[in-house]
Amino acid sequence: MEIVLSAAIGVLAASGAWLLMRPRSFQVIVGLCLLSYAVNLFIFAMGRLTVGAPAIMPKRGFVNPDAYADPIPQALVLTAIVISFATTALFLVVMIAARGFTGSDHVDGQERAP
Repeated sequence: MEIVLSAAIGVLAASGAWLLMRPRSFQVIVGLCLLSYAVNLFIFAMGRLTVGAPAIMPKRGFVNPDAYADPIPQALVLTAIVISFATTALFLVVMIAARGFTGSDHVDGQERAP
């Protein structure tokens, strides 16, 4: 399970970094989204990969802390999802405005010769 998750995080981060270096602004936005997904998965994995474990430990009695999930990464990822959705919407609006001003969707506003 850990190998599959780490491979997924690596593929998302690598493809997001590759798309960030592309000349068109839409590809840059998709690269930022993929990179944010990779970071969210990484933060979520830091809370331990436990299936069916409750997130909160009881106050009384001896409990094994390895049997419970950490709720802090879950809250951080939920907050990061909301923030990345808002910034993606903002980037799309800025991209549409920049295309209207320059007539091109390239990052620097200039078309490349083929």
